[in-house]
Amino acid sequence: MTHRLRRAGAFAAVGTLVLAAPVLGPAAAAPFAAVAVLAVFVIEDGFLFELFARPGDREDRRLNGLAGFALAAAGLGVLTVDFPSAPPMPDTVFAAAVLTLAFGNLGRELVRERTTDEFALVVGFVTAGTLAGSAGQAFVAAVAGEFAVRAVPEFAFLAAVGTLVAALLRSILFGRDDPLVMISVGFLLWLFHVLTGTVPASLVAVGLGLAVALGWVSYALDAASVPGMLTGVLLAALSVVLGGYGWFAVLISFFSVGALATKYRYEEKRARGVAEENDGARGTGNVLGNAAVALFAVVGSAAADRLLDPTLPLADVAPTLLAFAFAGSVAAAMADTLSSEFGGLYDDPRLVTTFERVEPGTDGAITWQGEVAGLAGAALVGGIAASLMSLGDPLPALVVVTLAGVVGMTVDSVLGATVEGESLTNQTVNFLATLAGGLAGVALAVPFV
Repeated sequence: MTHRLRRAGAFAAVGTLVLAAPVLGPAAAAPFAAVAVLAVFVIEDGFLFELFARPGDREDRRLNGLAGFALAAAGLGVLTVDFPSAPPMPDTVFAAAVLTLAFGNLGRELVRERTTDEFALVVGFVTAGTLAGSAGQAFVAAVAGEFAVRAVPEFAFLAAVGTLVAALLRSILFGRDDPLVMISVGFLLWLFHVLTGTVPASLVAVGLGLAVALGWVSYALDAASVPGMLTGVLLAALSVVLGGYGWFAVLISFFSVGALATKYRYEEKRARGVAEENDGARGTGNVLGNAAVALFAVVGSAAADRLLDPTLPLADVAPTLLAFAFAGSVAAAMADTLSSEFGGLYDDPRLVTTFERVEPGTDGAITWQGEVAGLAGAALVGGIAASLMSLGDPLPALVVVTLAGVVGMTVDSVLGATVEGESLTNQTVNFLATLAGGLAGVALAVPFV
């Protein structure tokens, strides 16, 4: 057994202190605060020091990693106190935030004993974190006398989402950043707990199943890197559970068709200098650049539907407008992807701002073939959204979403011709283009909702 595995097991053992939260009540943070004090002021050498020490800890002769982990957990524990001015964080959410990270790290190190393949390590992290987070929530609820079978799907969903978020953050941060990961997961799960209390078990099961299948296929086909795959899985799970099957169908249309378009005649595009990097495998930045607006829209729509006071202005139409924002942003991402992937195969591209001929691969260059492909992609998303997302009359919805996609595609080309590379990265341009598509979807939909 390696030191990394022993250390991960020790951190997981500390994490299980969260299971005492229902018994301790307002003092739920106390065990973790005590561990932090021991880590900083008491344990300076010996067996426990060597068990918990990370490389940097030995230089300082202080267990900074353990102290940070414990202080983050203590901070979340304080939020479980029922203060007069704010609702408390549920003990189940507290348990999920701590256990998904602690046992996710343990699962990762268990797999590392056999292989260093990054995909296998992520599977170990997600599997262990999800199981521990689900079991921990059920245990805490049972101790508090609040366990109900109908809550199991929510426990599983929160654990899976928490573990996916933790795995994604761990893939782009350092191990010493675990406190930041835990705090981030805790606040996100608190929000999702509020939004998913009435989600049917079947929807959770199907949502998680579809999301996992999407992740495996995208990685197996080299359509996404491991962080990109995690991002896609998270987006898919949230789309199904918070939005519904129609929202997932819209999102998967972009991921699948976009991936196929990227791989289409890839070697020829590479030779022309217009191919995506990393053999077309999209990373987290690329995925979020294209889908961050959609993520905010699906969470916002669920929040508006379940939390807004019905007497507030626009409260009744806010969820539908955000649904149009979701569809419009995805249509923009689809249109931009297809226009680039197919348009780059043709000669004589022209700069969108001046229509002068430029070299293939020039930012902001367009071809008529690419524009037609982009329009077709936007229409495809529009058709799926109009049919499956309950946007009202299908024909106006189709037109609105398609036009929103074209707006986003055009904004991407204009930004590419003017500021990309100098002031903005490609991912930022993609984000702004999808934001333009989402806003256009809302503006164009107003007369119909």
